[in-house]
Amino acid sequence: MKLQGKNILVTGGAGFIGSHIVESLLAKGARVTVLDNLQFGRKENLRAVLSDIVFVEGDILDNALLARLMPGMDAVSHQAAQLEILLATSNPLWDLQVNTIGTINILEAAKAAGVEKVVNASSACVYGQKNGATRENDGRHPNWTYGVSKLASEEYCRIYNDSKGLPTVSLRYAIVYGEREWYRRALPIFLKRTIDGRPPVVFGDGRQYRDFIHVSDIVALHDRCLESDAANGLSLNASTGKGVSIAELAALVSRLFHTGEVITENLPEGGVSQLVTDKKRNTDELKSMILDPGEAERLLGWNAVIPLEEGLRREYEWARANPGRWDSIRYTDSK
Repeated sequence: MKLQGKNILVTGGAGFIGSHIVESLLAKGARVTVLDNLQFGRKENLRAVLSDIVFVEGDILDNALLARLMPGMDAVSHQAAQLEILLATSNPLWDLQVNTIGTINILEAAKAAGVEKVVNASSACVYGQKNGATRENDGRHPNWTYGVSKLASEEYCRIYNDSKGLPTVSLRYAIVYGEREWYRRALPIFLKRTIDGRPPVVFGDGRQYRDFIHVSDIVALHDRCLESDAANGLSLNASTGKGVSIAELAALVSRLFHTGEVITENLPEGGVSQLVTDKKRNTDELKSMILDPGEAERLLGWNAVIPLEEGLRREYEWARANPGRWDSIRYTDSK
């Protein structure tokens, strides 16, 4: 699919990743409609392009709204989701409703309207506890209910691709970071503390390994999935294949932007930090989240190109230029 002149609906388009996707689609000549309920997203993320898009404040659980928006769309970038691990754990029915039922709503509306393709945002959390670089066909045993809802959404996408004539691709995001990242995860908290002249705080030994990928690399893969049919029906890892421990990340952030000092807090899983205001530690933490990106490179010629240090500098400079964006940690409830 050539994106020039195409009508594309981006759900969750006011969010961190979604807003970058919107900008990229516009730059390639697409006509973009954003659907976002602003529970996690912020209109401010779209400030530079608001006059170039159609913005609809609404919900993917509103089938009547989807039925009105979908006709005439050539493709859907489905980024809307319930994102919080703690909320998914405490309220799994709400997590399932937003992530899985919401995805089914998108697929049904897209099929009815004759949409050409849906690209679905999934997560590395579908794999559960793994060691080393995980491939797409490795066992999927989520340890969080969030991973279950995302895995179910992937399977619905596959079925609509295979049996219902609606091409789909699901992208299993590793830890996506970069400009406009929300303020709740480890990396933005590390960066915010250095901006405030304080060292990063690591919970426990910090030996949880994560695959950090810059948002611009995610956008590049997303766009190739729209432009090419090579990955139709598949779920692909969206990752670098490189693992960095949380302790190593804290040390790198401190070396780049502070004094090299790192503080350790002996905080149990599920506990509330005494050093980082309002920060809760996840339960059942993944010891390793590293994804092999080889299939995306083989099928689409894509690989991540932004080195971690460069990506950190980009996010740091954005945070310094937007001090109000990381004012406090907020945990959204389901209302």
